[in-house]
Amino acid sequence: MNLFRKDIEPRCAYCEKGSVINEREVVCPRKGVVAMEYHCARFRYDPLKRVPPRPVKLETSRLREEDFSID
Repeated sequence: MNLFRKDIEPRCAYCEKGSVINEREVVCPRKGVVAMEYHCARFRYDPLKRVPPRPVKLETSRLREEDFSID
């Protein structure tokens, strides 16, 4: 089982060298203050900094009793 995807889009928000300073900016030791979406050639992925998207909530209002019966 693969715990981390290989196709992560590089972003300074989850680079091992960057430090988040607010919800839109990151401090990079090489580039200074940059946007979270920015990335440079020295990007190194840190899986502990990335917050995965929340799972989709189950829409129970459209379910009926027939959906759970075996006919």
